[in-house]
Amino acid sequence: MDTAILPSTFLLTLLLSVGLFFFIRAATKDRTQTAQLISEQEEAVFMPQLQAYFRSRSYRVVEIDKVKNCVAFEGFVKPSIFLAVFLTMLAAVGLVCLSLVVYLLFPQLSLIFLGLVLLSPLSGMFYWQKAGRLEKVLLTFEPISKEQESFSKITVTAHRDELAELQKALQLKPCN
Repeated sequence: MDTAILPSTFLLTLLLSVGLFFFIRAATKDRTQTAQLISEQEEAVFMPQLQAYFRSRSYRVVEIDKVKNCVAFEGFVKPSIFLAVFLTMLAAVGLVCLSLVVYLLFPQLSLIFLGLVLLSPLSGMFYWQKAGRLEKVLLTFEPISKEQESFSKITVTAHRDELAELQKALQLKPCN
């Protein structure tokens, strides 16, 4: 094999390994966002629906601030078994590729670098420890009256997936 190909392949494989490392780390990143949503129901009707929704998603009320008209929910988010296995497999494939390129460059160290594959379950364990955490959802209510109709405007601070699910489940519209 051409001697210029091996170093360039090694460099590209190292760059891909760095990308894989940051991908695994990003799987546990906090993705909290704030959104303003509008419900076409009054607050008295809408609030029990919200409580039932969050109760069904294993959240509980931790704080009610009547002055600010704000409610805080808290719940434990379990890590995904699929994602833990997927990240472990990605790490294993990445480490096998790195080991093969290093083997081509340094054949005498082949067993040492092939042993790196045994470290791949650490990525799944890292995800499992960091992804399981308490999530907090903050809701702030603002009643809006428009020509004989009552609306509820809520400001929600939560994980982006939770925001999307809430919007879909309760048919909330984004505030423009």
